[in-house]
Amino acid sequence: MPNLINEIIVRQLSDEFARAEGLVIVSVNGLTVAETETLRDSLAERGVRLRVVRNRLARMALEKRGLTVPDDLFLGNVACAWGTSEEAIGVAKIVKESPARKAGKVAFKGGLFEGALLDQRAVAALAELPTKDQLRAQMLGVISGLARSIATLLQAPISSLARVLQARADKGEPAAAPAADA
Repeated sequence: MPNLINEIIVRQLSDEFARAEGLVIVSVNGLTVAETETLRDSLAERGVRLRVVRNRLARMALEKRGLTVPDDLFLGNVACAWGTSEEAIGVAKIVKESPARKAGKVAFKGGLFEGALLDQRAVAALAELPTKDQLRAQMLGVISGLARSIATLLQAPISSLARVLQARADKGEPAAAPAADA
């Protein structure tokens, strides 16, 4: 009976991992129930579920997907969170900012992002990526900055001429009249 249950779990994990664009694997040693629930609630707000998995079953699910898993990836108490690439970035950000990680109870082990296996440093780097809204704001700033620069450059000769004419008018000098063709 346990073998059948394990086969079902491996099949389910393999299917879910195959649909996922991103997967973050974290070590969860020494977490209290309250800390685990806080982390799970933070992830649930982004629509991601944190699941503690048996190491052997998670390894089998990834290998069934055709990935070669490093030996140290599934050692100790491990939890996985997966979803779209945006959700995986969100998971990395939440885990990085969590008090449990700062206390040393949660650590990045590795992950999977758009088909590529990631090590600890690469998953931590995901947390540094800007969100989609931040990228949009940066692009808008670049585009509006360019438009503002072009408008300023086009307006400069006209405003310079207006300042010269105003200065002459302030001095009381008549503006030079254009020569009339006779």
